[in-house]
Amino acid sequence: MQAKRAFTLAEVLITLGIIGVVAAMTIPTLIANTRSQQYRSAFKKTVSVLGQAARMSQAQYGFDYAGISQRCGANGGNEHPDTAQSVCAILNGTLKGYTYYSNAADIKMNKGTDSANYSFISGPFVKADSAQRTINNYSAYVLNDGTIIMVHKLLGSNLCELDIGTTLVDSTSGKLRYCIGLIDVNGVTLPNKEVSCSSGSDSLAQNNCIVKNDAKHMTDIYPIRFHDGIVEPASAAARYVLRTAK
Repeated sequence: MQAKRAFTLAEVLITLGIIGVVAAMTIPTLIANTRSQQYRSAFKKTVSVLGQAARMSQAQYGFDYAGISQRCGANGGNEHPDTAQSVCAILNGTLKGYTYYSNAADIKMNKGTDSANYSFISGPFVKADSAQRTINNYSAYVLNDGTIIMVHKLLGSNLCELDIGTTLVDSTSGKLRYCIGLIDVNGVTLPNKEVSCSSGSDSLAQNNCIVKNDAKHMTDIYPIRFHDGIVEPASAAARYVLRTAK
């Protein structure tokens, strides 16, 4: 007779227990890293799209964000660069596949059988200026991939132009005050929260902000500032995320 060899029940249970512990330790990290990479890639892509919109507008219609001389009107979704010099005209004349909302709060969030209005949770950048704090201050473009681009309704009150050799600062006053927007990289899907530094300063001048890949700090809304022919991150956290995007 031949002896049969096999694992005992105790050995199997111990092995499964070890696998479970390892999985519990590593899976959340993998999920967080995957989510953060998705956010980074989507943010980088949208910033590139908005920068390209400015260059196309300059080439075709003779003005970019620095040439904006008026706010989006009551029918901002119908404005065109041939007849208006607003940020809505630039985006309408260059973007493809979008839905325009005069009020970002009119975007609907489907929650089961209910349909709630879109909203967001403010972070350091938005809270720094009362003119930015509520969703009612923004119009919005929802792209085909679900990305939401919010544009401040007072953009156009001043020229969105940065002097040559001048770097972007945190100032909540001056001619760039209203040249701002927010990008929600995953649309109406939660958390709908402004990205924030996990360590370092919220100030662009300090240049020491770090955003960890955790659910508290690596979130889905990124402040931006329109000026000249480009779009830049308007907060230290958003800048860190863009600089670490591949």
